[in-house]
Amino acid sequence: MASVALTIGGSDPSGGAGIQADLKTFHQFGVYGMSVLTLVTVQNTQRVSVVQPLDPALVASQLEAVLEDIPPAAAKTGALGTAGIIMEIADRAVDFRFPLVVDPVMISKHGAPLIAGDARSALLGSLIPRAFLITPNLQEAEALAGIPVTDVREMEVAARLIADLGPAAVLVKGGHLADKAVDVLYWKGTVRHFVADKITTVHTHGTGCTYSAAITAALAKGRSLPDAVEIAKRFITVAIQTNPGIGKGFGPVNHHARLD
Repeated sequence: MASVALTIGGSDPSGGAGIQADLKTFHQFGVYGMSVLTLVTVQNTQRVSVVQPLDPALVASQLEAVLEDIPPAAAKTGALGTAGIIMEIADRAVDFRFPLVVDPVMISKHGAPLIAGDARSALLGSLIPRAFLITPNLQEAEALAGIPVTDVREMEVAARLIADLGPAAVLVKGGHLADKAVDVLYWKGTVRHFVADKITTVHTHGTGCTYSAAITAALAKGRSLPDAVEIAKRFITVAIQTNPGIGKGFGPVNHHARLD
């Protein structure tokens, strides 16, 4: 039987981020992908001009339809848009019998907000406590932990503070650090670093979505969390290195990247 993973997030019509990136990544990992759409964007590699969240009841109906028929082995969230959508997902996450990876998408690569102001409290108070893993970047880690996060030591502190909100594990992503791309995983009271060389390129659109989707896919295939992060870290590194160079702005990574 095929491994199954679910993505709950927004649509990117240019295909580099959001549910499009997640589904491509699931496929590359040999995992059957399902999706629940939360919001529609008007964007390309150069701009985001519209972010339109869906009705929370419609999001909930999509989720119920998927879960009653094809239970996933792992799921992830991306851009969620509003407090109402977050609460609908959080209410159902109480009964999830599979790991939920929460990518706390707050701002697009172009700087456009992807979450309403009142949604942050719902994210902090309702969804994050029900997550197996949360994967903030440096900016998101600062917002969630309430401290500056500019180096590895501060990433470790932030990971512990975010873990106090209730998730089983926290992965603070350091792709924007100056020297090395260091990610900090805090799980079961221990800290582990995942390190890759820094790659200088503008073609990093959808990096966070793709990375968290790769972790989710590996979890769906039964890998342990540290193994899933290690595999996903190697995948996203190769995906950035071999980016197809398309688009006039922040182009996408290579979702066809291979690890063999």
